[in-house]
Amino acid sequence: MKRFLLLLPFLAACADAPPITRILTPYRIDVRQGNFVTQEMVAQLQPGLSREQVRFILGTPLVADMFHVDRWDYVYRFQPGRGEPQQRRLAVFFQDNKLTRVTGDVVAEDGSAAEAPKPAAGIIVIPVPASAQPEVLEKK
Repeated sequence: MKRFLLLLPFLAACADAPPITRILTPYRIDVRQGNFVTQEMVAQLQPGLSREQVRFILGTPLVADMFHVDRWDYVYRFQPGRGEPQQRRLAVFFQDNKLTRVTGDVVAEDGSAAEAPKPAAGIIVIPVPASAQPEVLEKK
């Protein structure tokens, strides 16, 4: 009991010290999940590409839903050790095994610099080249 009374002033002096958890924080790793799709990759997409060609450009889709066979979803999430998480989404749609449209927040731009993803998702319209359009034959 006397030993405890002798240690009591030292314990009281330590009460004002900042907790060690405020000074020392554990290291947190950056976590990357999913398919990282850049604007340059989306710029290579053209209507009429086959599924194999799209898979070669973008990689294997993260989600290939059996209820939506003609849709592939590419989702990417980046959680830095400290800071806000970032998320990108891209959906690729097919009709008759040919690429028809692409939607998402990764946009193909004319500039060569890649920017941060836009917060709102949108529809990306891929124009059909004139050489790929069916010709209309006139009957005489």
